[in-house]
Amino acid sequence: MKKIRINTSAPYDVLIERGGLGKCGEYIAEITAARKAAVITDDIVEKLHLETALESMKKAGFECSVYTFPNGEKSKCLDNLGRIYDFLCSSGITRKDIIVALGGGVVGDITGFAAASYLRGVDFVQIPTTLLAQVDSSVGGKTAIDIPGGKNLVGAFKQPALVICDSDVLKTLSDDILSEGMGECIKYGMIRDEKLFELIESHDLASIDSIMDEMVYKCVDIKRQVVENDEFDRGERMILNFGHTLGHAIEGWHHYTGISHGAGVAAGMCMIIDRLAPQLSERLKKCCEAYKLPTGSDIPMSELLPFCSKDKKNEFSSINYIICKEIGRSEIVKLPFTEFCRLMEK
Repeated sequence: MKKIRINTSAPYDVLIERGGLGKCGEYIAEITAARKAAVITDDIVEKLHLETALESMKKAGFECSVYTFPNGEKSKCLDNLGRIYDFLCSSGITRKDIIVALGGGVVGDITGFAAASYLRGVDFVQIPTTLLAQVDSSVGGKTAIDIPGGKNLVGAFKQPALVICDSDVLKTLSDDILSEGMGECIKYGMIRDEKLFELIESHDLASIDSIMDEMVYKCVDIKRQVVENDEFDRGERMILNFGHTLGHAIEGWHHYTGISHGAGVAAGMCMIIDRLAPQLSERLKKCCEAYKLPTGSDIPMSELLPFCSKDKKNEFSSINYIICKEIGRSEIVKLPFTEFCRLMEK
């Protein structure tokens, strides 16, 4: 087992272990006195992993209730959040109990927000079942739902009590879902660790399992460093959004259907590198292509930029965007939005 301690305002551990899902009850019992748990998952993860998780939790003495919702970004909404609150209430969950998010980023985001807001805060555990969730959304305490005005615009900071990453569960992922996670892994190498980037670019989608534990550890450790320095996203943490300004715009243009978050991030990284650091373009694109990720978009920039204006990183008439002039080094650049538009349209 690999363990990373995240020293935020509410410290917790990230456990990286093959077979960890089958031991989740034991690990959760070590960090809480609760013996009643509400497990929240989606209908795909339910079929694949719920039985294993429940068996372990019940063996550890937990009384479990389960809420399942349809897989997909559309479930990260106010209506589903309300149903989760009703489920927690009808299950008799109190502030002394614990909530478990078993699933990918959508499950983790909406469950975390429910945990942050129900009874003004209930402890929760993240058991991420996608690569994207393991290396990114399960760590750092950002929770959110989508509203018609945009993605992740309503949320709260709520650090989990524990994160359990089991690389074996990733073997059940389709190539498309695994590829989505690789978009974020490539991002980590680009912003902070050239050796990680080199490790990733020396493999491809077919061989990635051989380095999965090491890669997940390195990505989580990078996020640990950034989050510990800037837990509430007021400065350095913005570097984690490399590729996201244009990536989120691409997702928004598609109404968050038909393109994954990781694919949007990959396209966004390549597009901004093309324009502002072309010396890195060929290497980044080759790496993305090895993991079946897009290296750009056919959507006219004039149609994407209005979505960028709604980005959470914006301040008044300015925008903060992230650029890498070298692999492994990133910087935050603040520009008037009009100047950003000029750079992107050139």
